[in-house]
Amino acid sequence: MTGSQLAREALPHKLARRIKRFAGRFNSQLNGRFTGPWAVFVGGFLKNPVMVGSIVPSSRFTIDKMLAPVDWANCKLFVEYGPGVGTFCRPVLARLPRDGQLIVIDTNPLFIDYLRRTITDSRFVAVHGSAADVEDIIAGHGHAHADYVLSGLPFSTLPEGVGPAIAAGTWAALRQGGAFLVYQFTPRARDFMARHFARIDSGLEFRNVPPCFLYWGWKDKDADT
Repeated sequence: MTGSQLAREALPHKLARRIKRFAGRFNSQLNGRFTGPWAVFVGGFLKNPVMVGSIVPSSRFTIDKMLAPVDWANCKLFVEYGPGVGTFCRPVLARLPRDGQLIVIDTNPLFIDYLRRTITDSRFVAVHGSAADVEDIIAGHGHAHADYVLSGLPFSTLPEGVGPAIAAGTWAALRQGGAFLVYQFTPRARDFMARHFARIDSGLEFRNVPPCFLYWGWKDKDADT
């Protein structure tokens, strides 16, 4: 919600529904069979393809470029939507201060279970839930606001109303001066962000197949709360 990548956002909704029906035939076989990161990622994709941005994790080029603007010295809470098998989690934890916290949110129990088993850093929390509930989730972990929120969720294939709810909730959850970091395979996510974020920086990472659109929506300190 990500090497080479296969875009899920570009697939028509009809094809996505067919893939989901196909996956449903194997749901009883998914649990307990996928142990390695690649197998877990593919298993999670098959179980809920509409909610997974791609079938291959992000490249290191996308990771480095996406995280470059973060002021790590002043980051106490970093939130990620759709962490998958933790492709961004480990680089974030490597940069995060000792007193910081990383909260990841995913609706797919396969990914949450895998992350809880494989990432033992005390600063790491994996939550099985919806990104639209980010305000309640961070409050439940003792935080008033997040410093940065990262998302690779496929805005163009999310169920109706979910994208706007996530964008609005993220704006409310961020502190002033914080940012919403988004990577996608189509530019549509910018439309959802622009309803709340007046200043959006953009980039393009060509070392992905297909190239990846990158956005940084800033909640400037003089922005309305």
